[in-house]
Amino acid sequence: MKEFFRLLKREFKLFIGNSTLRTVFFLAPVFYATLLGFVYKSGKVENTPVLVIDRDNTPLSSQLTDMLDDNKSISIIKYAQEPLSIKDEVIRHEAAAVVIIPSRFEAEMLQKKYPELNVYINTGNVLTANFASKALQLTIGTFSAGASIKALQKAGMPATKAATQYEPFKANYITLFNTTGNYLIFMWPAMLAVVLQQVILLAMAVSFAAEFERGSFVKEYLKMKRWAFPTMLIKVIPIWAFSILIVGVYYFMHMIFRVPMPEGILNFILLTAVFVGSASFLGVFISILIPDALKATQILMVIASPAFIISGFTWPLSAMPAFVQFIANIIPLTPFLQAFKILLIQKGSVELTFPYLKHLSILLLVYAVLGWVALKIKLWLIFKNALPEEVENA
Repeated sequence: MKEFFRLLKREFKLFIGNSTLRTVFFLAPVFYATLLGFVYKSGKVENTPVLVIDRDNTPLSSQLTDMLDDNKSISIIKYAQEPLSIKDEVIRHEAAAVVIIPSRFEAEMLQKKYPELNVYINTGNVLTANFASKALQLTIGTFSAGASIKALQKAGMPATKAATQYEPFKANYITLFNTTGNYLIFMWPAMLAVVLQQVILLAMAVSFAAEFERGSFVKEYLKMKRWAFPTMLIKVIPIWAFSILIVGVYYFMHMIFRVPMPEGILNFILLTAVFVGSASFLGVFISILIPDALKATQILMVIASPAFIISGFTWPLSAMPAFVQFIANIIPLTPFLQAFKILLIQKGSVELTFPYLKHLSILLLVYAVLGWVALKIKLWLIFKNALPEEVENA
């Protein structure tokens, strides 16, 4: 036990004394949390440029343009005459959509000939395209309904009856979960989890591999050669301790950017603890398996880099091929984000997160066992092949 605490104290000193680890583990999460917080601070995209080409130039077409301009989500750039190249204008103004009001628009509406309004959506950026499309549908739909009701009223129909003639049934659309469509609430906390996993894996990549490279393992761990799991704990406990600090910083950042905390805070703490444990044991396993610190770091970054994309947070896992789903399910970030979405965005019952907590717990046990087996073999090989003078000096 005395040797365990000596080595644990040494591990803390090594961690704090390593400038690269200090920068990666402490500064990177704060930097990314602040940077991403300001990126998504507005929560929603507003004043998205939309081109309106008015080929009619009548009071009715101008009224439609004014209504579009009143929508805060979009910013209208009006063309009284059609430009030479609509595509070039879209690119020049970074417009999300183009609305073309046809000639004889007012005349055909008055004659009930139902003119066609063409709306071109720029899907070069899917996010802004969705916001612009939603705003245009709402405004154009309101204008169309108002014009139809007004025409019926001019024909002598009472306003109440005209409304029912235009709209024979009423549909109520009620949004669930993140009702304001706030992108800060949706993306920012998830990206913090991505950063946390990456810094844990980066720190763990050099834990054992660095000891093997500099040849200090035989000297320092001679008395621990029969104790593989305690040796693993010596490496991961500093990571766990400093992860608490990072999560505390994240909590503080939630208050700064006014992002709500997840439901069931105790369950969330347990979920985060199991997530940190499974990610650290994954790092331990790779670090033991790959004795070169640089290669271990590269392999763990290959695992961590696409983790968010294949996690199912923004694109459903069911729409991915089976082999991608398998890769996603062995990365701790995937079940953590699924449970995190339930607690933070959907405000669901804690019980709904239990399958994902179970998934994370299985990953933790699997990686802990794999790391223990790999270290057991590694210890046997290292001390078997160690030179007598190395053991003597130790």
